[in-house]
Amino acid sequence: MNNPLLVGDATRAQARVAFVTCQDLPALEDDDRLLLAPLAERGVTAEPVSWDDAEADWAAYDLIVLRSPWDYFYRYAEFLDWIGRLPAGRVLNPAGVVRWNTDKRYLRELAEAGVPVVPTQWIDAGDSFTPPAGEYVVKPAVSAGSKDTGRYGPDDADLARAHVQRLQQAGRLVMVQPYLPAVDTYGETALLHFSSPESGELEFSHAIRKGPMLAGPDTGTDGLYVPEAITARVPSEAEFALAKQVLAAAPANLLYARVDVIPGVDGSPVLVELELTEPSVFLAYADGAAERFADAIVARLG
Repeated sequence: MNNPLLVGDATRAQARVAFVTCQDLPALEDDDRLLLAPLAERGVTAEPVSWDDAEADWAAYDLIVLRSPWDYFYRYAEFLDWIGRLPAGRVLNPAGVVRWNTDKRYLRELAEAGVPVVPTQWIDAGDSFTPPAGEYVVKPAVSAGSKDTGRYGPDDADLARAHVQRLQQAGRLVMVQPYLPAVDTYGETALLHFSSPESGELEFSHAIRKGPMLAGPDTGTDGLYVPEAITARVPSEAEFALAKQVLAAAPANLLYARVDVIPGVDGSPVLVELELTEPSVFLAYADGAAERFADAIVARLG
């Protein structure tokens, strides 16, 4: 056997990794496909598998890496049941992390731990809603790709109430956040981290800038996600410091993490989201990013 790869207690010529996707992306998203060649060079075959594929043999894979199951929130309970039944220890990020991270109430926990987070009003099924002053965003606590998300202002109160009511009637917890002016100028910064092959701890890989995505009230979105305007970015020292603080308060044993931050009203960065489940990782925007992610995956195999 040539160049065998040690995986657990078995020695085999080629390790198999499942890249979890959805039926709308059967061949993976373009960015994730950039991982296939570096993994193959490292003796690993990565195969796209839809999370709800009834014929999938998950036990046949040495590792199961969540990448683009971006329709999960439509069948959230089914998705959580599915990930809870996967072979223990082979899923990354781990199932417990996914349960915690797919419900944005985790932001409350991080705020309680001292992390500066975008101020959020939480509106449950029986709660009343009074539109705030200024511009604000309405979105559900469980979602992906900015679906069911809208931007509202003083003239949109009736549309905002209808949006909140629509989410409430569907049994979804609602989030209302101020629309920060920096979205339209500076944009969001997403800091990507992959686990170190040596230590297993998260290390910074690269960062990107996301431009504004919400033009107005929610009118529905074709496709899996709202299109994004992406460019490469070098984070500021304050953004690096916030990402470090966020990850120190996050769960352990992570293969990847994306920390999305934006300047708050006073200019200091605040956390928008901590993406630990199925984030785009924007490998095309930094030299060596695909190789770094591939090395992180390979290190978890043996």
